[in-house]
Amino acid sequence: MAGPGAARRKARSQDGVLLDRELEDLPPELRWREWMLRMEAVIFAAAEPVTRETLTRVVGRNCSIELLIDDLREELRDRPYDIVAVAGGWQHRSRSAYTSAIRASQAPTRSVTASLSETEAAVLAAIAYLQPVTRGELSNMFGKEVSRDTIASLRDAGFLGSGPRSPTPGAPYTYVTTKHFLSAFGLETLRDLPDLERLEDAGLLSRQALGEGATAESESDSVEE
Repeated sequence: MAGPGAARRKARSQDGVLLDRELEDLPPELRWREWMLRMEAVIFAAAEPVTRETLTRVVGRNCSIELLIDDLREELRDRPYDIVAVAGGWQHRSRSAYTSAIRASQAPTRSVTASLSETEAAVLAAIAYLQPVTRGELSNMFGKEVSRDTIASLRDAGFLGSGPRSPTPGAPYTYVTTKHFLSAFGLETLRDLPDLERLEDAGLLSRQALGEGATAESESDSVEE
């Protein structure tokens, strides 16, 4: 039977859920193990990457989230999935070595990137590297108009949000990627994007073309005024 100390600890839990986070009645080894299992259960059940704030709701105040994650990852070393840092949190992800097996199975997955058209994927990549960027700048970079429908589709998928107004004439809207974009592509931050120079060498993106396009758009706007 739990003593009054445990009852008080449970009563202090958030959101009305009775949970003893400190687990002071357990030996240190069992306490740590229980914290690990709680965190893995939360990460496994969550639809989006789980933040540090969320994980602290189920473990002790003075324990290290990073050390618990490290121990969990060590236990998963021989499993076909891992716990990875994405979009400011942690999430279960299949290891890349099993990508071909997953594709061959044709099993429905949580990934939404496969549903992107070639045009949408190219526009999304350009925005990711060059944000904040306007639709006009994107059109000039690609040498053809980037339609409002393409932008709307990427916004509806949760990949894009509105950025600051551009300082160019007319102050058009700019577009930026979202936290959902990071999660969908397994990135912790935008700094984890592949090196832009390699994409330029492959002819997939060009910062120079964007700069020239932005200048041409600005001059065009000035003429129209």
